[in-house]
Amino acid sequence: MHLELRHLRSIKAIHEEGGLARAAERLNVTQSALSHQIKGLEDQTGVELFVRRSKPLRLSAAGQRLLRLAEKVLPEIEAAQAEFAGLRAGSSGRLHIAIECHACFEWLFPVLEAFRKSWPEVDVDIRPGLAFDALPALEKEEVDVVISSDPEELPGVTFTPLFDYAPVFVASAQHPLARKRFIEAKDFRAETLITYPVERARLDVFSQLLTPAKVEPAAIRQVELTAVILLLVASNRGVAVLPDWVVREVKYSSDYVTRPLTANGLTRRLYAATRADDTRKPFMTDLLALARDEAARMQAA
Repeated sequence: MHLELRHLRSIKAIHEEGGLARAAERLNVTQSALSHQIKGLEDQTGVELFVRRSKPLRLSAAGQRLLRLAEKVLPEIEAAQAEFAGLRAGSSGRLHIAIECHACFEWLFPVLEAFRKSWPEVDVDIRPGLAFDALPALEKEEVDVVISSDPEELPGVTFTPLFDYAPVFVASAQHPLARKRFIEAKDFRAETLITYPVERARLDVFSQLLTPAKVEPAAIRQVELTAVILLLVASNRGVAVLPDWVVREVKYSSDYVTRPLTANGLTRRLYAATRADDTRKPFMTDLLALARDEAARMQAA
């Protein structure tokens, strides 16, 4: 039996309209064409699908079976068609984000909250890029956006600048280094450096300061949460280097001091890496705009 979607639509329309004439009008076909279609389907199945000479036209047991199939299949087909239409229009899709910047979680959540309200049909997920290579995952279409401060020349990948930030030194107000105007690499030699649990290459304090100067801290303590890092720093259990947006509130606290790294300070830039073809999608464009707006809000605070 060769069963088509139009057959299921016809069975459903005849059942709901109670006759061929109204069903044909609903399906935008002639009554003769609809009658011929049903007769051809009955010839294929070898059974009658309707009880003839009943008013309104009534389905047989075989027709009822096809009706149940239509009621199950047609909504799924319509949902898939709507999803494909949304994908073509850019109003739906997938947005899986990998984050190479550990501190970015606190900055990104307000962005995604605003995004969710504007794009409810987009499937959003966050996948920390700390345990795998995020950029190769982007190229393999395992993720759709990578938040990173380390752009690379990759074919088919676009790095969109989001905002600049300054990695800053954070210590207890009672720490001896609090008396300095700025912090140099050599100042870390006697310190316990508290960092996020990521490899050194992804930490600004190492990649931009300590590694080039060949300086090793006295000890390194890894902590998952920013709040715990700040608690340990306030207790004079060590020092930290954090993005300026993370410490924008504590810099006014009497428990802490914040100082620039080097006399001129360090500046880094955060990027959103996307596949070039995806960058022009409406929801992706909006995400990048929301990210820049949130960064401007934080820096103005």
